[in-house]
Amino acid sequence: MTASSTRRTTAAQSRIAAVGAIAVAGALLLTGCGDQTDKNSDSSDTSPSSAPLADKLPADIKQAGVIKVGSDIAYPPVEYMQSGKAVGIDPDIADALGKQLGVKFEFQNGKFDQLIVGLQSDRFKVVMSAMNDTKDRQNGVDSDTGKKAGNGIDFVDYFTAGTSILVQKGNPKGVKSLDDLCGKVVALQRGTTSEGIAKEQSKKCKDDGKKAITLQAFDTDPEALLRLKQGASVADLNDFPVAAYNAKTSGGGKDFEVVGDQIEAGPYGIGISKENTQLRDALQAAMSAIIENGEYKKILEKWNVTDGAVTEAKINGGS
Repeated sequence: MTASSTRRTTAAQSRIAAVGAIAVAGALLLTGCGDQTDKNSDSSDTSPSSAPLADKLPADIKQAGVIKVGSDIAYPPVEYMQSGKAVGIDPDIADALGKQLGVKFEFQNGKFDQLIVGLQSDRFKVVMSAMNDTKDRQNGVDSDTGKKAGNGIDFVDYFTAGTSILVQKGNPKGVKSLDDLCGKVVALQRGTTSEGIAKEQSKKCKDDGKKAITLQAFDTDPEALLRLKQGASVADLNDFPVAAYNAKTSGGGKDFEVVGDQIEAGPYGIGISKENTQLRDALQAAMSAIIENGEYKKILEKWNVTDGAVTEAKINGGS
């Protein structure tokens, strides 16, 4: 995706490694997120004076005591709103990083395909939103056109994930793989890796003499899920943890199911401006620390996604 059109994008870079089945308490919140900014700070106490890695932060961030985070907070269990607060895998990891750095991570809600734009305009300091670390995003290349569209951003990798196919419960259309989507209507979130995968598959369908996929792209994944629930599409493509969570929780587990194998695993990364190398390196150090001290493992165990764990905090490890 370009600076304005990439979420978790490109057929060759999907979001998932085999992440175990999600069994998360709490109701599924199917609410879209608009342009307006909703601020949701974590509740943990942080103190720069006692934080082991505070001195690694840029002076202005250390003094402010806050790192503003751009996120599309409608993607459970990775991030979603509950009782007016951002919760999920990403907020929990951010909270653990904040304890290492002596700052709070303040989540701000926005559309996924505008998060990189917001980062580059300094609306927030980092992006943390189940965003795949890809070479195109690193280099500022529009994945649809292959042309340069911006300066690109850096990533600190923190999780591994890929794409899954979600269908109506009982799989009435008999979908087993991407090939079964030829000539069908597929709903998904705009600017995501899933969209890139669907576009590539649609091209393959035509090359094989079959009908193209009819894509219905929405600003948020809950909108795509609603179309699937209504029967207006045969499938929704999204990250495996999200697909598994929706299959388990939506309608008490009666709305959806996941079919087929996961597609093209790749790392999630915390996005940072290329000009902000000190913050990038501080986040890498903090991520390494929570991997080492076991806090990272505890968070993934809480959300039942330990199969997506990384063993080191790489910078720009995506391909």
